[in-house]
Amino acid sequence: MGEPAEAVPAWEWASDVQVGFVGADGSERFGSLGRYWNEPFERASPVRKFAAFKGQKNFTGDYWAATSRSLVGYESWVERDAAMALDFDPVVAALASQPFRLAWTDRAQDRQHTPDYFARLADGTGVVVDVRPQSLVDADTAETFAFTARICKAVGWQFRLIGDLDQPFRANLRWLARYRHPRCCRVPVADQLREVFAEPQMLFAGAERIGDRLAVLPVLYHMLWTQELVADLVSAPLACVFHLRRCPGLDRKSESAS
Repeated sequence: MGEPAEAVPAWEWASDVQVGFVGADGSERFGSLGRYWNEPFERASPVRKFAAFKGQKNFTGDYWAATSRSLVGYESWVERDAAMALDFDPVVAALASQPFRLAWTDRAQDRQHTPDYFARLADGTGVVVDVRPQSLVDADTAETFAFTARICKAVGWQFRLIGDLDQPFRANLRWLARYRHPRCCRVPVADQLREVFAEPQMLFAGAERIGDRLAVLPVLYHMLWTQELVADLVSAPLACVFHLRRCPGLDRKSESAS
């Protein structure tokens, strides 16, 4: 792209990068990122189809995001887990998959890159996300990610590279995601859970103080998903969670689900 990025004003540099996307109205657009950076990419349609064929090694599909109440595509289980983690993040307000294609010229060669996700945070910040296990990041891929991070910084976005989620957080997240839909929240039971977990205690013990565990747990899991109830999901499986407690104040996901 000519001069090194550090030698060119950030906005001028961003204007040399092209972006192609399918807008919220369904129309295809292509032009300078300096012009289109403020588009609602969290509502964009994927710029390419998700391939599915007999014998392929990766698994493609759609994940229903409770955050944006929309389907978000993924091309592997690693990407699906990343989408879940973004959906679980209390500061994420909406997300979309394959939101746009970046195009630029580097050392007289035309380059392109399609990030895996675009997330919009509650404060309006944009976050571009690529998903790749560290073992699969070769030199060329690392260079592409580094360029993407720089161009994101130039337009005021964050950039995140997400790999495999660690256990047991991954297992806990997959379990809680089953209860992410607002239909899992029964208001009378939720009110009782708020009272019971005003003080930290074991997950199952607290549920049984209210009634039949099988009837109470779906509501409890939903409240863990919305993070109205909080616990250490990183260090132990859900069945071993001890310091489960009510979170002081409601976050935006709890409010949107009510």
